[in-house]
Amino acid sequence: MAFEIKSPGLATTVQDQGRKGHYNVGIPQSGSMDQYSAELGNALVGNSAAEAVLECTYLGPVLVTDQDAVIAITGAPVEVKVNGEPAAQWARLRLNAGDELSFGVIRGGTRYYIAVQGGIDVPKVLGSRSTYSLGALGGFKGRKLEAGDRIPVGTPLNGGALPGVDTVPDEFRPVFAKEQTVRIVLGLYDHRLTEEGLDNLLTGEWKVTPVADRMGLRYSGPGVKWKEREQPFGAGSDPSNIVDAGYAVGSIQIPGGTQPIILHRDAVSGGGYAMVATVISADMDLVARAAPATTTRFMAISQGEALLARKELAQRTNDAWAVLGATR
Repeated sequence: MAFEIKSPGLATTVQDQGRKGHYNVGIPQSGSMDQYSAELGNALVGNSAAEAVLECTYLGPVLVTDQDAVIAITGAPVEVKVNGEPAAQWARLRLNAGDELSFGVIRGGTRYYIAVQGGIDVPKVLGSRSTYSLGALGGFKGRKLEAGDRIPVGTPLNGGALPGVDTVPDEFRPVFAKEQTVRIVLGLYDHRLTEEGLDNLLTGEWKVTPVADRMGLRYSGPGVKWKEREQPFGAGSDPSNIVDAGYAVGSIQIPGGTQPIILHRDAVSGGGYAMVATVISADMDLVARAAPATTTRFMAISQGEALLARKELAQRTNDAWAVLGATR
């Protein structure tokens, strides 16, 4: 079974839970930007959480299936069409051989997901089917999809058995809001900010700029101020420069003290900018849902609170799978 891509959309790639264990040698984890939404798509079609999906950015693809298929569209709100007729999102859909799937204008957020029973069946590279486009690694030939591509679909699990519930209840669907509060843990270099600079970071209003992709999101706002110092040997001349260090996924940098950048799933693993804070893992999906002009406030929490938030997100995800009658 395969999907034939008639039109690729803006940036449609194959993604799964990510390529873990290679960040120390400069290979990002990649994977779906909004892991929660991608997982629930897999749940609806009877996949495991690990199966690969198609991640669509803003403008989705037009594709035709060559066999009957079971799919689900999750993530950012968008008009879904089957053979030109409206179809439901966050619900299981059945396509007949020859049916055409297409999309209208996105109504919030940035990315939505196409899950198909059996999963997208491209080869695993370093343990993952995820696309890392900058490194031409994984996914479909290491790149975003193009017109004429035929994307293979795998064999359904458990003989094609489907969960008993075919729609994700409203209470388990994520919100794609125009305002966000993103929780962060301060460090490693927050001590390099002045008192006013740190106050600006934590009390200021920031907005996502159009400069946002899978590597990171840039924000505009009040800016921050760095403490003056004689830069050490090996660091750049700007106060935000340091001697090179490793970056955690979710690290916040503020080059020149002007526009914060949150590093996301395709980000580099190290460099010469100070990391003043890190977005907690439980809020990385939230950051991924932010469209340009989304108003954002950063809230500092403790490491213990961050661990609790991670536990709560895992429980919410498990609860959603259980409600659908699916197995992760």
